[in-house]
Amino acid sequence: MSPADGLSVVLPVLNERESLEPLHERITAALEPLDREYEVLYVDDGSTDGSWEVLRRLAAADGRVRLVRLRRNFGQTAALAAGLAHSRHPILITLDADLQNDPGDIPRLVAKLEQGYDVVSGWRRVRHDRWLTRTLPSRIANFLIRKVSGVELHDFGCTLKACRREVAGDVSLLGDMHRFVPVLAAWVGARIAELEVTHHDRAHGTSKYGLLRTYKVLIDLVTLKFIGDFSTRPNYVFGTFGLLSLGLGLASLVVVAYRLFVLRRLEATPLVFFMVVFFLTGVFSLFIGLLAEIVIRGFHETQRKPTYYVRETVGVAAAADDVRDRR
Repeated sequence: MSPADGLSVVLPVLNERESLEPLHERITAALEPLDREYEVLYVDDGSTDGSWEVLRRLAAADGRVRLVRLRRNFGQTAALAAGLAHSRHPILITLDADLQNDPGDIPRLVAKLEQGYDVVSGWRRVRHDRWLTRTLPSRIANFLIRKVSGVELHDFGCTLKACRREVAGDVSLLGDMHRFVPVLAAWVGARIAELEVTHHDRAHGTSKYGLLRTYKVLIDLVTLKFIGDFSTRPNYVFGTFGLLSLGLGLASLVVVAYRLFVLRRLEATPLVFFMVVFFLTGVFSLFIGLLAEIVIRGFHETQRKPTYYVRETVGVAAAADDVRDRR
């Protein structure tokens, strides 16, 4: 097939030395029968166990392997962003490097994508993880994300996904937002589908996630809700809170005035304190909202500080953002 049908497989890698060679064999076995141009792009996210040396051997043996090495561990979201920025083909596949995602599912994801979808997300319906520390937090997080975002998927945390490049270009991967890719894509009008995929036991190494991930998801959900609903109109938040505070201040003033002029009660009351606090909070919130509106309108879509820094690459041309950052 032509390069227009090519695949870029992007894998963030963090201390997965023992998994890399069998993983690459499975990826090759899954992609070669597709008769498409493809590349496998590994992003070393600050590994310290010798993973980079294994990746260099894979690149030397297979010309379709391309490598990006980050200067330190920046996190999975930044590693995925680096891989997507350095990839070349129009169809993007992401998966984990721990052998729990099955590369054999990639042809099915691509076939589903070509039915008219923009993003196809994997669903690990049958999971082989510890129930208390991995499966339970994941189910709670998925339930919360569905309710907050309105995107009806079962498994937002599955890294195995297929996506069209033009949609990925409209999604900004910042912080720990990799788990919200389907939500961010849906917000820019992408057509989303879900496909059951195989999930394996972890054969080597240790999981990078645990029970503490749940509270991070809760914080990210607040951020996600704000970004989705108020990123371009922050005054809807600050202005609403400011008007509510002014309303409470006005109500306190009415009560104080009624006590003073009608009931002739001159004793001290905490309502005077609340009246002052509500009025000041309301005025300050309105001013903050107006300033936020000015900032958003003046600097919307301006250049942002990069979320990752590349140490070296193998067989990869510098991405436009990296070239610009070095000027």
